[in-house]
Amino acid sequence: MRLPQNPPTAMLPARSEGSSSMSLTRFSISLDAALVRRFDAKIRADRCPTRSKAVGDLIRACLVQQEWQAGDEVAGAIVMVYDHHKRDIVKTLTEVQHDCHKAIISTQHIHLDHDNCLEILAVRGAPREIGRMLTRLKAVKGLKHVSLAAATTGERLS
Repeated sequence: MRLPQNPPTAMLPARSEGSSSMSLTRFSISLDAALVRRFDAKIRADRCPTRSKAVGDLIRACLVQQEWQAGDEVAGAIVMVYDHHKRDIVKTLTEVQHDCHKAIISTQHIHLDHDNCLEILAVRGAPREIGRMLTRLKAVKGLKHVSLAAATTGERLS
């Protein structure tokens, strides 16, 4: 069986919202039926409106990972939970943040209860720089939780 040299794709009309427009391409994929059933169940549970949206979200997540691996400028959030009564923890966290100030674009501090605080650092910069900051923060004695939500600046995604 010969495959066509230029597989057909259907281009849908461009949509415009404001000044930006997006061209959509229709394509087909073949997957195991059980895999598709599981995927459909997941996107229904997630209340995702369409398979196309779900597949697009997966592709964008993969591209964000690629940005982090390539060393491109990225963005994200570092989330920390700690007991602010622990000796020197606030001082140590502040020192790390001042040492890494170029990558921190915003901070938010929330009092969860009398003892526990949630702190969110919005970060932007080189993945290596953000990774070094994350490593330093994870080493701070007394932190109950530290995690990174790796994101994108959005410049390379549509």
